[in-house]
Amino acid sequence: MINPEAPTSEPTTVLEQVGHTIIHHVSNSGPIVELPPLFGIDLSISKHVIMLWVTAAVVFGVAYIATKRFRTEKLPVPTGLSNAFEFVVEFLRDQIVFPNLGKENSGIWSPLIFTFFFFILFANLLGLVPVFDLIPGGSTATGNFNVTAGLATVTFFSIIVGGSIQNGFIGHWKNLAPKGQPLPVYFILIPIEIIAMFVKPFALTMRLAANMTGGHIAILSIMSFIFIFGDMFGTAAGLAVGTLVSVPLSTAIFGLEIIVSLIQAYVFALLTSIFIGMAIHTHH
Repeated sequence: MINPEAPTSEPTTVLEQVGHTIIHHVSNSGPIVELPPLFGIDLSISKHVIMLWVTAAVVFGVAYIATKRFRTEKLPVPTGLSNAFEFVVEFLRDQIVFPNLGKENSGIWSPLIFTFFFFILFANLLGLVPVFDLIPGGSTATGNFNVTAGLATVTFFSIIVGGSIQNGFIGHWKNLAPKGQPLPVYFILIPIEIIAMFVKPFALTMRLAANMTGGHIAILSIMSFIFIFGDMFGTAAGLAVGTLVSVPLSTAIFGLEIIVSLIQAYVFALLTSIFIGMAIHTHH
């Protein structure tokens, strides 16, 4: 016999409804279009898959339009979008690629670093567009640990490739530990270096996803004050809290989220270039 007083999974109080709404907003709710797996890989289309497609299309469109004048004119004078795009690319090149990878390696790794920056930036910003809330699923693709882990996996293999190109495949692995150390020291250093290989992409994965998810949780939590105070003290109290506290704070955090979106894209590109540079320019 079912106990009528037993707790149910459906939220009953305002606090439970608020928590359920926040979790539902930031978590991936499953596929929108289910497709049969291929070689054990789930190819179903979820909200985040759609957002990644849109992000790729936006990045390609912006890059294509911004560089059109450079492809069609011999001595182009950039204006508008082309000028802004050139400014960002030169900034990334001068502040990230050259200092960490060197000018001699910029031709190889600049496309990867630039792609990381623009792709993550636009993916972060698309998560702030309210129209995507009409699709069930998490708030932003870069808040999905599977997405950030995929990006970090590219960084992981890029580190190995970069070190192998510069120092040879065997030389890359030999450079994990400094030469000339007593034999017992290697039993400590080598496991630490191997663990560090996986810690780097793990840190990239967690940092990006946690920062993008945290901002959405903060905005929703502050907006929920309206309903919590309205339930506890009446509609007038809820409206007052919303007008004086929730809306101003949420607006400020939303603006901060735009800045965080830019910073996280920059940090991911920066750390990727640093990690690859450490494999290329080995020094202990």
